[in-house]
Order: sequence, then structure tokens, then C-alpha cells
Amino acid sequence: MKILLRKHALFSVGALSLLLTTNLYAADYIINENIEKALQFGHSEGKYGKIKFDLRYRYENDDTINPAKKVGNASTVRLRLGYLSPKFYGFQGYAEYEGLQDIGANTYNSTRNGKGEFETILDPQEHELNQFWLSYNGVPDTLIKVGRQRIKLDNDRFIGNVGWRQMEQTFDAVLITNQSLANTTIKAGYITQAQNIRSMVEPMQTPFLNVSYNFKNIGKLTTYGYWMDINGSTPAPYNLHASNQTYGISFNGATKITDVIKGLYRAEYAYQEDYGDNPTEYKADYYHLMGGISAFNVTAKVGFEQLDGKGALKTFDTPLATGHAFNGWSDQFLGTPSDGLRDVYTSLGTRIQGVKLLGVYHEYTDDTGSIDYGNEWNFLVTKKFAKHYSVLAKYAYFQGDNGRFDAQNLWLGLGVNY
Repeated sequence: MKILLRKHALFSVGALSLLLTTNLYAADYIINENIEKALQFGHSEGKYGKIKFDLRYRYENDDTINPAKKVGNASTVRLRLGYLSPKFYGFQGYAEYEGLQDIGANTYNSTRNGKGEFETILDPQEHELNQFWLSYNGVPDTLIKVGRQRIKLDNDRFIGNVGWRQMEQTFDAVLITNQSLANTTIKAGYITQAQNIRSMVEPMQTPFLNVSYNFKNIGKLTTYGYWMDINGSTPAPYNLHASNQTYGISFNGATKITDVIKGLYRAEYAYQEDYGDNPTEYKADYYHLMGGISAFNVTAKVGFEQLDGKGALKTFDTPLATGHAFNGWSDQFLGTPSDGLRDVYTSLGTRIQGVKLLGVYHEYTDDTGSIDYGNEWNFLVTKKFAKHYSVLAKYAYFQGDNGRFDAQNLWLGLGVNY
């Protein structure tokens, strides 16, 4: 019954979004244009800078079959409010507040609210300086950015902002982006600390280099090196054992097969070993292969992702990743199991009248394929309308094996972004 009700909620949000679209599009020109002008102080060219506004409501339910925990329910509103300055002789600055407020009697463990008897939902009621940076583009084909900032490299598998959570992850860092070579983007930087999704600061010394080359109509070839020396004493993934050096290469792209059929593909390999103050010596590998087809507004993919494990504290780790985007939305594998993780997945997605529909299925085992961890179904319905507004419904069902608990997660959300 719970599954039927949750699936009904997904389709209800989709129907509601279609109903709202007509009225909101009619008001788009009148309302949105006036708001946009007001946020730019009446000057669309940004003469006096721009105020940025991002409001997101979310209801999240975590119903894990764990006798030691109660069902988690979180109803929260997240606000980001920032000011982007005009450019002045190549310089530009940005400051952004981020805060999260509970609504109602929330019953969940944010890891900071003292409600450990409930399932964990990592959305703490906190307030923070989310971004505060200064950039300079006076050097040809180069942007230099210094300060607390959002960093997203490639598909966020190694360094990302964890944008799914209400309080995102940002970094105190120097980031240099150079595009002086044809079809080439070089990103180099140094991170001194991360402000994580728990709104806690984690110290580190993390230089990184990411170089990509675009082959026209084929795809992007990327090579990278990340040297993460993490100094925190909090639980994983921000402790000394997570320190690592990773070297990798990927090729990601799409090509036209016929006028209506497009082929999709990704191939990636990375090698990792201990680094910095990590007291545990190890070596581990990472693989990701994906193939797919897009035709008639439908996209189908099948993929294989593997993170090797070599016993406790000797696994391939990605402590600064946007982990929610990989290995299932129920977040069962944000940390790599000691025996490693092999995730074989398929997905099917389409867009109908502007409503995005996506379904994903995962089969999980250890890195040899001999130990079953379970399987997972993911479903998503989302709709953007009137340029600045969105609704979302999302569901995950994990069926665990070998001692892992079954779990269900449901999310309903509304967003406004200017």
C-alpha cells in the first residue's frame, strides 16, 4: 500500500505541474520580468550588480526497515540570497547567505539536532555564508576565482557541490580556468577546506588538475589528478583515512547514428592510493562504462560502475563527490563497502509536455560479483515552468540482501529561482 501511495504521489505532482503551467505562463511576462528587473535594480545590463534568490521547499520521508530507528520525516525550506557585483576592470565579487528552516514538528536525525532515534536525513537547521568569492578575468582566456565557492568538476564523481541536499557543499579555494588552447579547458586549483552538507567546516590541503579536450560531434576526453590530504577528525568521509591521490581518464559523449537516433557512451578509469596523513596504505581501481540510445524523445542507458574494495579502510573513496547522483538515490553506498561495490544499472527517461520522467534500476554486488548487496528502483517526475519555478516528486525503493535493511524514500519539492 505504501508503494502504491508513493507512486500515486509522483503522478499527482506531474498532473499538478501540467495544470499550473497554463496559468503561470500567462503571468510570465508580467510577473517574472518585473521581478528580474527589480533584482537587477532596474538595469538589465547589470550596471549595479544583481541580487540572486533561490527558495526551495522539500518534504522527505525515510522509511527504512530498521527496528533500531523510527521513520524519518523532514519538512524544510531552504533560502539562498546573494549579491553579484558588476564587473570592474576585470574584477567581480559574490556573497551568498544560505539558511535552512524546519517547518512543523520534524522527526528526523540531521546529525546535529540530537534526534538519533530517527532515520538520518542530512538537512540540518543551520545558517551559513555559503559563498564569498572574488574573481578576475583580466588575463586572456582565463578566469581566476578566490574564496568560498561552488566547484563542480566533470560529473561531480570526485569533486562536487552535493546540490541535491538542502545545504550544499562549497569550498574555500583558488580555482583557475584557462581556455587559451583550442577546444581545451584546463581547471587547476587548491582547496583549503570544505563546508559540507552538515554546515561544518572540514580542513584539508587538496590541489587538483582537470584537463579536457572536446572532439567535435564525438565527445570530451578528460584527464585528471586529485590530491586530497584531509585533516578532519569527524566521521567518514572527512577523516584522515579518506586522504587519497587519484589519477584518471574518461571519455564521454554522443554521436548521431541516424537523423533521429543518437548513440551515447562513457568510459572511465581511475587509479587511487593513500596520500598525505592517511595511516593506511592501499591501492584501488575505479571503472565506469555506459552505453545508450536517444531517439524520439526517449533515452535509454545501461551502465556498469565499480569501486574496488580491499578490506576495511582500504576502499576506493570519493569523499568530496556528489554521492547522491551515483549508486541509487536511497544513498545506501555513499561510502564504499569494504568488499567494494559493483553497480550495474539501466535507465529510461523521456519528457512529455515539459514534464521529465525518469526510471532507474540498480543491481549491487561486491567488486567480484559474488556477494549480493541488493537492488534498487528509482523514479522521478519533475517540471520546470514559467522560467523560474519547478515542482518535483522522487521515489527510491531499496531491497537489501545479506543483512542490509530494505528502505523507501520519498521526496516532494517546490522551487523558485531567480
